[in-house]
Amino acid sequence: MDRRTNKNNHPLVCLLSTHPLILEEFAKKLARSHLTVKAFRLRQVFFEDVNRLAVPTAKVYVVDGHDHFATVLVGALVNRFPNSRVIVLSEKFTDANAFPLLELGAKGLLDYSEAAEQLPQAVKTVAEGGFWVERQLLSRFMDSIVHTTRHRLAKAGPSRLSPREREVLGCLLENLSNKEIARKLNISERTAKFHVSNLLTKFDVRRRVDLVMLQFHDQGS
Repeated sequence: MDRRTNKNNHPLVCLLSTHPLILEEFAKKLARSHLTVKAFRLRQVFFEDVNRLAVPTAKVYVVDGHDHFATVLVGALVNRFPNSRVIVLSEKFTDANAFPLLELGAKGLLDYSEAAEQLPQAVKTVAEGGFWVERQLLSRFMDSIVHTTRHRLAKAGPSRLSPREREVLGCLLENLSNKEIARKLNISERTAKFHVSNLLTKFDVRRRVDLVMLQFHDQGS
């Protein structure tokens, strides 16, 4: 796993918003949780400008979803920094505004009231490879895309998995990080990462959350 941390091994977090008060409020909150934070104030940009923004490299990006170009920004961040994670904040998440963000690869969705209490823990969880999305919302998103992913289940069923891969898959369904998987199965973190990568390849998905959603649907069908 790519690690961008400070000398105390805390993940570097980059906050992005057009609103200075939002940047200040959440930067202070994260700093109190001993996270290294960089606040990046955005200007009103057009689509063609997003990929040229001088955004610092970070482990986790926290994007203010109140801005109308947040979806474009999330897509650009995922493409430019594929080893980083993205969390989006918004006043309220509905299926209409959350599903596109999850499709793009956002790992966390929090409304502002939740972020006031949960953002530091969400950042730490997402930085470790997990995700922070309200379960019912995630379930509805899974249902909305299942018709395009069912063939992946047929392509890589349980019979094609080794005993160790089935154990690792079980750990992923528990939302464990690679480090936690390694500790639970008494293997090295590098070996855990290797098995996770193999599982993603076998199920023809790019993200851990996609694999989890496929398995939840398979168990419920």
